[in-house]
Amino acid sequence: MMKSRPNFLIVMVDQLNGTLFPDGPASFLHAPNLKALAARSARFVNAYTASPLCAPARASFMSGQLPSKTRVYDNAAEFASDVPTFAHYLRRAGYRTALSGKMHFVGPDQLHGFEERLTTDVYPADFGWTPDYRRPGERIDWWYHNLGSVTGAGVAEITNQMEYDDEVAHLAGAKLYDLSRGHDDRPFCLTVSFTHPHDPYVARRRYFDLYRNSPALLPAVERIEFADQDPHSQRLMMASNDHEYKITDEMIARSRQAYFANISYVDDKVGDLIDILDRTRMLEDTIILFVSDHGDMLGERGLWFKMNFFEGSARVPLMVAALGLPPGPYMQPVSTLDVLPTLAELAGVDLGEGAEWIDGNSLLDTARRGERARPVPMEYAAEGTIAPMIAIRRGRWKFTRCAADPDQLFDLEADPAELHDLAGDAAHREVLASFDAEARALWDLKRYDREVRQSQARRLVTYDALRNGAYYPWDYQPLQKASERYMRNHMDLNILEDAQRFPRGE
Repeated sequence: MMKSRPNFLIVMVDQLNGTLFPDGPASFLHAPNLKALAARSARFVNAYTASPLCAPARASFMSGQLPSKTRVYDNAAEFASDVPTFAHYLRRAGYRTALSGKMHFVGPDQLHGFEERLTTDVYPADFGWTPDYRRPGERIDWWYHNLGSVTGAGVAEITNQMEYDDEVAHLAGAKLYDLSRGHDDRPFCLTVSFTHPHDPYVARRRYFDLYRNSPALLPAVERIEFADQDPHSQRLMMASNDHEYKITDEMIARSRQAYFANISYVDDKVGDLIDILDRTRMLEDTIILFVSDHGDMLGERGLWFKMNFFEGSARVPLMVAALGLPPGPYMQPVSTLDVLPTLAELAGVDLGEGAEWIDGNSLLDTARRGERARPVPMEYAAEGTIAPMIAIRRGRWKFTRCAADPDQLFDLEADPAELHDLAGDAAHREVLASFDAEARALWDLKRYDREVRQSQARRLVTYDALRNGAYYPWDYQPLQKASERYMRNHMDLNILEDAQRFPRGE
């Protein structure tokens, strides 16, 4: 029987395409641990990111607020310390909060409510990756995505990202063992955030070979040539230097094979964490939430990575194993914005005045109602666009708008591949008009655009200044108190050995 105040294990992965989780992991994926987790979880089949880019998505996931409120518009926008996160709310309510892994916080605050952080981040914490809307079409070669991730896809036994995720998993497991010892009677919320299966598409041989004959090595939707793409997709192709590469079917297949392989790599890591919870007798008292920050197009339509509102980029897996949420598929569109109010309700935390600025809805409320109280909103205001973009998922429909481009409207039930834009179809004029009214009520796009441009301009000035002369990095430096680890001479060896053992007396 679960304790009245449950523990939380939140597992976030990076760039995992939600269409691969139609109801838990797709049958072709070798992911036994995630499939076992799915079997006992509420599985939100139509879950969407708040923004299809790492830092904006993660700030929104943490805070339950859209990027236009957090002001984390892109991967180099500061996440302000006064924005409450689920770590703040739970910590204030008496939870022990810890983070192992990536959260792509930009700015001097690298904790945002976490009491401790076990690793540094895999990406920089400064303003160096700031886009510039004043220079539309300009590529910033040293940090923009390019298709080298596709042409260079393949096998390696160690990479920058594997080194990182191996460390994330090890330290998260060590933290679970430490929590099991019972030295702190507070419930815990441990967030473990992996950088896989994010590109580069490189995997260890043992996982890569699992997909040698996978039925999904080529996209379901073939490449759409540049001239036939919508304006934003054209900008994304230019931003990734698509015109400089000749991408073959073999390269596409190898990239997807490595991507699937890295899902299996993450699956092993998740399995290890759940196994530790089980062996340390904490599993029954721990709610597990599995989610991604955004997806990856994986060559569908000729597009790669994310940064758009198509399903491969914007849809994410979201599974919650918790009493109060019966296992099974939930088809209602939901959002990563919904994680914060869900955790609060499961923990019995009253958000109080904070509820008024939160854009998320508790998943328990959605399950009770049979639909989300509000349609699902999304925003994007980073590289590859020249003005903020917004989207709304309501029922079977997805609507997207950008002041620089024509509106788009897709019927996802009739057209799940989003090949038929209905925005110009007279038969759907009323649907489009309802979305137009809804978008105008939710967003002032002129103001949004002005605020993004001002933010970019300020950061471009301050970054240049801070890199001129002495440089003090904001990147998180994990603290290791070596004098308090293992056996030291201010400790009693007999007491230490007993205190660090779990279970005791067996």
